[in-house]
Amino acid sequence: MASGPTLLMRLVASAYSIAQKAGAIVRRVIAEGDLGIVEKTCATDLQTRADRLAQLSICSSLARKFPKLTIIGEELVVWVDPLDGTKEYTEGLLDNVTVLIGIAYEGKAIAGVINQPYYNYQAGPDAVLGRTIWGVLGLGAFGFQLKEVPAGKHIITTTRSHSNKLVTDCVAAMNPDHVLRVGGAGNKIIQLIEGKASAYVFASPGCKKWDTCAPEVILHAVGGKLTDIHGNALQYNREVKHMNSAGVLATLRNHDYYASRVPESVRNALVP
Repeated sequence: MASGPTLLMRLVASAYSIAQKAGAIVRRVIAEGDLGIVEKTCATDLQTRADRLAQLSICSSLARKFPKLTIIGEELVVWVDPLDGTKEYTEGLLDNVTVLIGIAYEGKAIAGVINQPYYNYQAGPDAVLGRTIWGVLGLGAFGFQLKEVPAGKHIITTTRSHSNKLVTDCVAAMNPDHVLRVGGAGNKIIQLIEGKASAYVFASPGCKKWDTCAPEVILHAVGGKLTDIHGNALQYNREVKHMNSAGVLATLRNHDYYASRVPESVRNALVP
């Protein structure tokens, strides 16, 4: 890396504190009671006042600390989702919500931060809310306890609000013991690394690069794998198409097993 590892670690440290600040904004908007919801493309694609305020806070903070960095510049690209799981946020499913800041170098996701603003929110009125998970390839991932689903169990986590026939067909083909339908890409990766799910299966082009960059790093840093539904690695350079048009398949272990069970009809329908 031309700018050296020092820049990367400075960027990760800043992203950690900036994500915590954004998480506080997400909680504040709920507390104030005015979500300011608008539809972006359809009734399930929403934006709230928390999205807008957190996005402004993250981007302005990064731009102030790293004025020569392009946030989405050169070799380093930062992918930001100020509120992942917006629909669930508007419906009070607050543990689904995350703030995502991913860092890519030459198209590869190399560092990421996930803030969970409402982690611990069901533990009672005196509970301390929120946690921040972070990771760097080659260094590790931190802020959680790694767990695995019991051997032989196939628990699939998939979309709660963006399902279709391709998604349901692909999930069924995994022959799951149980299916979890939840919001947020960040939340689903947390389910994988904390032993609540075996695979994240999303056979649809609804997910974006800012949804997967940070979570991919956390998963890869502990030995997992995130690809498109064909098994291809995702690219995160500045010019890349934002949509993950060939879906997402992520696992902590046994990625090849789940990839082998993707139906041919799904592969043919989702073009990389």
